[in-house]
Amino acid sequence: MATDQTMHGVPPSLSARVVGSFAYLTVRDRLPTILTKVVDTIHRNKNKFFEEYGEVGIQAEKQAISLLSKLRNELQTDKPVLALTDGLPDTDSWNQYLERQQRLQGDQEPVSWFKSPWLYVECYMYRRIHEALLLNPPISDFDVFNEGKTQSFTESSQAVMSLCTYLEGIKNNIDELSTNPLFEHFSKLMQVSLWGNKCDLSISAGQENSQKTSPLDSLYSLLPFILVDDTKRVWSALISAQRPRESGKNNADRVDIVLDNAGFELVTDLVLADFLVSSGLARQIHFHGKSIPWFVSDVTAKDFQWTIRQAMATNHKWVSKCGVQWQRYLKEGMWCYHDHPFWTQPHEFCDMAADAPDLYTTLQGADLVLFKGDLNYRKLTGDRDWEHTVSFETALRGFGPAMLCSLRTLKANIQVGLQPGQGEKLTSQDPSWMTSGKYAVIQFHNPKSE
Repeated sequence: MATDQTMHGVPPSLSARVVGSFAYLTVRDRLPTILTKVVDTIHRNKNKFFEEYGEVGIQAEKQAISLLSKLRNELQTDKPVLALTDGLPDTDSWNQYLERQQRLQGDQEPVSWFKSPWLYVECYMYRRIHEALLLNPPISDFDVFNEGKTQSFTESSQAVMSLCTYLEGIKNNIDELSTNPLFEHFSKLMQVSLWGNKCDLSISAGQENSQKTSPLDSLYSLLPFILVDDTKRVWSALISAQRPRESGKNNADRVDIVLDNAGFELVTDLVLADFLVSSGLARQIHFHGKSIPWFVSDVTAKDFQWTIRQAMATNHKWVSKCGVQWQRYLKEGMWCYHDHPFWTQPHEFCDMAADAPDLYTTLQGADLVLFKGDLNYRKLTGDRDWEHTVSFETALRGFGPAMLCSLRTLKANIQVGLQPGQGEKLTSQDPSWMTSGKYAVIQFHNPKSE
């Protein structure tokens, strides 16, 4: 049987086939828990739907819940994965991907929840949640994850204040800063953005997960948990991409940030982006978010705009000043927000040039692309059972539209680019090191030099 396990020495995709593996426990326990919470959220909003839409809102609520309950049953009983029926622009692409998986798996068994790549079935679940709402207007655009995302932001208010205060402190004398202090600030804000990724609601199955204390205070104590730290290489890449401008400033033309979670993590990304622009390290920032609610806490356009509005309206001098500045960057085009359907599809990123050439071309326009979070790392590396010592470049399998860096706290059992023996030592000290969110990497790749 020709499967993806035999392709050119590329290891197999992680899947729930292996009983007791993290993928297995995710599909068996975490995904049904998330579906149960989604059903509960829709049910709790029944009165709101009735007030807004009358009886038709109640009918839509019932039908959406019925579809989601059916989905949960399919998942728990390892039923075949079904084609989508909602007719969205990406429906054909999803259904073609299902056919592709079936070809890879051979004819012996259908593509199903426990026997197919974990990355695929997990992405597919979120797309089916979206379908259940989409097929039931007028509640089609209800974001079932919105409450958790706004709560994560609100409950992290102390951390947001300390971060914005720190940023404004830097900006007050930014023009006088020499290279070394500028690098120190860059390094700190990269780490804050990295650890902001701990606040991930999909890994906690939607449990409250916010940043209560100042993220800056704990950076030094977290340093030993960064397993690969390519910050200096990222810095050198930004400096080498600098070009003279009419303004007299030298800066890199563009940094793209492929976002992960809303809430506190998004604020850490906005603060880093503000620093890059105001320090002259970059002229323009392009943010990439999700076009539909995704992996519980991922950023959509609505979340992005809401966060900036919340910052502007906050009764705190430096937070509101940041919010006003961020709105101005957007208005003046120094910041842009994009969403592309590819980000909410199950493809490994090595497929991007073939399956979403327009997006690949867009990323080629960047001097540096920062990929936030665990899901992006899984897609960068194909979510495969790589040896820990395999290089990041090898695991990318040709993906390299520009210089890129992954900022990721580990929440899935895949990690490449480690030193010989490093993975074994970690396993003996802390068996859950790959999935606990306690460890992190800042991993860089330059397609031109390697």
